[in-house]
Amino acid sequence: MTRRHPPGALASGRLAHALLVGPLAGLATACFVPSSPSGAPGPASPRWERVVYDIQVVDSSGRQIAHPFLGGLNLPRPQLADADGDGDLDLFVQEVSDQIMYFENAGGAANPEYRWVSDAFEGLSVGEWYRFADVDLDGDLDLLAEEPFSHIRYYRNDGGTGPASYVLAADTLVDVAGKPIFSDRQNIPNAADIDCDGQLDLLIGRLTGTITRYEAESADEDGIPRFRHVTDSFEEIEIVAAIQGSRHGANTMALGDVDQDGDHDLFWGDFFEAGLLYIENTGTCARPVLRGAPRPFPLRAPVATSGYNAPALGDTDGDGDVDLVMGVLGGAFNPNRTTVDNLYHFEQDGDGGFAATTTRLLPALDVGSESLPALSDLDGDGDLDLLVSNKIESSSTRTAGLYAFENTGAPDAPSFAARGVVPGLPEAYHYAPAFGDLDGDGDDDLLLGQWRDQVAYYRNDGPGPGLLPRWTLVDSAAAVLTRGRNTTPALGDLDGDGDLDLLVGEASGVFNYYRNEGSPSAPEFQLVSDRFQEIDVGRRSVPALVDLDGDGDLDLAAGTETSGLRFFLNEGVATASGEPAFVETAPFGPEVPAFATPAFADIDGDGDRDLVLGGTGGGLVIYRRAEGGT
Repeated sequence: MTRRHPPGALASGRLAHALLVGPLAGLATACFVPSSPSGAPGPASPRWERVVYDIQVVDSSGRQIAHPFLGGLNLPRPQLADADGDGDLDLFVQEVSDQIMYFENAGGAANPEYRWVSDAFEGLSVGEWYRFADVDLDGDLDLLAEEPFSHIRYYRNDGGTGPASYVLAADTLVDVAGKPIFSDRQNIPNAADIDCDGQLDLLIGRLTGTITRYEAESADEDGIPRFRHVTDSFEEIEIVAAIQGSRHGANTMALGDVDQDGDHDLFWGDFFEAGLLYIENTGTCARPVLRGAPRPFPLRAPVATSGYNAPALGDTDGDGDVDLVMGVLGGAFNPNRTTVDNLYHFEQDGDGGFAATTTRLLPALDVGSESLPALSDLDGDGDLDLLVSNKIESSSTRTAGLYAFENTGAPDAPSFAARGVVPGLPEAYHYAPAFGDLDGDGDDDLLLGQWRDQVAYYRNDGPGPGLLPRWTLVDSAAAVLTRGRNTTPALGDLDGDGDLDLLVGEASGVFNYYRNEGSPSAPEFQLVSDRFQEIDVGRRSVPALVDLDGDGDLDLAAGTETSGLRFFLNEGVATASGEPAFVETAPFGPEVPAFATPAFADIDGDGDRDLVLGGTGGGLVIYRRAEGGT
């Protein structure tokens, strides 16, 4: 039977068949010591400490943000499982390919309090999706995941009733004929004993809106189940969108006994479905019947998001009934608007109804997508304030935003308070701020990159209302690219003449060098090279000029779209004009996301440079130089 659901306003969004890739990879543990570098020698490797909770951030309402420097979430795929064997449900979230974030429940079954532990749970490789399920029916949760490309990997849990211990049991699950089972990597399948016969059933959603069912029938000599194909039309379910004709899309499923009648009910999220669909099992455990019309969930007040919602079931409050956590991956209904509000929690009440308790289960400093940080003493009180830009506002399709956070702590003990969006900036996408004293009056002025080919110059004209200075536009095109777009400026005295020069990254991955031919109080940026020293880091070059090796000159750290941070040491004067000579060196920073936007600053006042990173997720990740580091 074809299940149609109501149409919604179709907007531009992620392609239905796009890979589920995203931001936010960090350290697997809180402290990282790089291995010995290979290739060109670099400075002595510092020790870096990941900071998630130690620096307090409050939002615009004065409420403390629980997970301030988590990095932001755009594509959260949640799961609930007891990883540490303490009897309560911990939280798992996949935000990037091949990694699972792990949050330990430190509060207990009745009062969960999720605390970040790792960005790469047990180092497990999971491809584009993962699913906890009791595959061997021994009472603990094993793990299924994508085996690239579009097969099913099986990790067996050998931890028993204690902490989970995952062992790779099979690269690819196979059917009884030994043929690998295919599961589209855009879809998140599920597994359970759907008919209570003691054999695991594997349910795989297809891009056609149907569900393929396999049932475990035998096991090989290692105890790994082999599956018999049952049907490509499980319960005759076919979920399609009534938008400009029938549409099918990426989908995800969850199975659980929501109504506590002893059988498995079904939840379905779809790229072309703004909400979450619920199909009640009206049969029995032994004879499941899921042939009723899909109903929007929750039944009393259906949720509507940007689409492609990923549910996970579990008793999150220890009251004996099933609750639900839902990630919003973003589908056909303007995914930009859910780049911040995208991890829902629904609590079941005593009479079986569900209510949303939050849309930000893991609240973090998060400005939407593609964050880029900068630090400057905006209010002249001797400590560094924080500014974070984004690609595009979640509440607007017309412009990016630049958010200010005042340092209300001290130079050696920062604490940040949200002060809103910097006003008066032009409507443009991909804001990229850089600060430096360009007019010689002792305060930092602003250069603003954007998606266009220009860098704008705003003069700091002293205190304005509250934290923010009064910014006066001096030149909307202080520097203009000869080709390309997506300007990302960085200021520094590169030629040693006492004024600030300009290095600009761009979408193509090269750097544009503009020498300041003016003076410390009246800059005049003249293009020297639009392929500076032939350095090309691939897509989306984001420069930071900083003395990385402690030799007194400016080196180059380059953020990239696909390869994290790359480092170039200044090996001295290359020409009579005093230009530096940047030579790439082996990485010596911490492991970072693929798309990284760096800023280096001494945020804790201990005399060394810490690393603040933006990225695709819209949040920030901080790595502090650990005590004893170099």
